Amino acid sequence: MINSECAGYQNTNLNNLLRIGGNMINTEMLRLIKAFEGMNDKQFATIQKHCEELNYEKGDKLFTEGDSASHLWNVIKGQVDLRFEMPDKRKTSSDHTIASVDVGKGGAESMVLGWSCFIPPFKMRLSAYCMTNTCTIVKIPKEALLQLFAKDSLMGYKFMSYMMTVVGYRFQQFQDHVAKNMGEDLMSGW
Repeated sequence: MINSECAGYQNTNLNNLLRIGGNMINTEMLRLIKAFEGMNDKQFATIQKHCEELNYEKGDKLFTEGDSASHLWNVIKGQVDLRFEMPDKRKTSSDHTIASVDVGKGGAESMVLGWSCFIPPFKMRLSAYCMTNTCTIVKIPKEALLQLFAKDSLMGYKFMSYMMTVVGYRFQQFQDHVAKNMGEDLMSGW
């Protein structure tokens, strides 16, 4: 993982959005996250206090399958692969990729990771790896979000409605992966 000062952003607008040297991000960067679409300035300011910007380099692991799911992860820049870990502790590879989150190519629902933080047993279902030179992530603690939603139920409703879209999208990706593998197994069995 690298810090904000070493991220090497080419986009000066994005550069201006980051608070270098701190964990908090600007509300303008927060507005890039589709899950918060339609929220007002006060709601953005409240969420902003809990956000942390993280930067990763190619090959870095963001989190591991089985880790405690305590944060929501939003990919702002780069590509992140979601993979199964091998049960015998063999090193995982791109062959084990279930889905890729690529900010330049995917829909907005693909950019949210860690929805497992809202679903028991609160464990990460897959591992996440940075696949581009750098990846920028906005990480938000689940507990902070739940406290905010308890105080502002409309914000919670809008957010959780969007999260249902994310979960549906992930299940569709998984179904596509299973169908592809079943097809390959059928073809190789001929």
